[in-house]
Amino acid sequence: MGELVFAAKVTHVPSMFISEMPGAHHGCRQAAIDGLRQIGARIKALNVDTVIVLDTHWLVNAGYHVNANESFKGCYTSNEFPHFIQNLNYAYRGNPELGDAIATIATAMGVRTRSHHISTLDVEYGTLVPLRFMGADPSLRVISIAAWVAFGTMEESRKVGEAIGAAIAASDCRVAVLASGSLSHRIHDNRVVDAGTFTISDEFYQQVDLRAIELWQQGRFREFTAMLPTYSKTCYGEGYMHDTAMLLGLLGWDQYHGHVEILTPYFASSGTGQVNAVFPLH
Repeated sequence: MGELVFAAKVTHVPSMFISEMPGAHHGCRQAAIDGLRQIGARIKALNVDTVIVLDTHWLVNAGYHVNANESFKGCYTSNEFPHFIQNLNYAYRGNPELGDAIATIATAMGVRTRSHHISTLDVEYGTLVPLRFMGADPSLRVISIAAWVAFGTMEESRKVGEAIGAAIAASDCRVAVLASGSLSHRIHDNRVVDAGTFTISDEFYQQVDLRAIELWQQGRFREFTAMLPTYSKTCYGEGYMHDTAMLLGLLGWDQYHGHVEILTPYFASSGTGQVNAVFPLH
């Protein structure tokens, strides 16, 4: 019998890389890095063998998709931010059986979902960056699920989250699920983005983000799930916040009442709103 043993919403901001480099920005994202390191330590202590990442950098236009390769190995440079993320080596095992089960169950629930075994299907940095800063062991098994769903609905993503839970329960795995993406995600306009590394693009977005986190901490997910569809569009949620919808579908949606633990307090990055937060399971 498999078990979900850890769940979190995590940041993958590229500026964590410049935070490690000598220069004016050295240490600028230490709080975010420390939060991910703490998540990595907790996952190790819980004897997690599989990490499922809901990746808002994997864009899909039709259907839902799971990268269920047997293994992942390569050297990654971001086509979006090559000046931040370049030559990132990675090597992880996959979990094809669990990935296939997620797709089968989600499709049976009415959400067409495909599980892929394609050696040339690379993983995106929404998956690689958290794993890197978590210090994830290469022995961990990794599944990446597309969570930038251009034309999907919150209801579909909720069902995919439920399917993830059902597949975990039917497996023999100890699983952590990470929703990898920002809250609001309106990046600064190009002409001012270099000067806005540490600021939000609009105070409205920040205030809504802070209210969302407050609801999480109070365990008020009936209110949060009711606001999520509007919030995700009005505040330019990363990947339209389908990662968050999947995570909450997994946890029980509006019936989830966990009081979320904030590991990295809310911070702004190039116009966007970021956090590392643990969603308790008990």
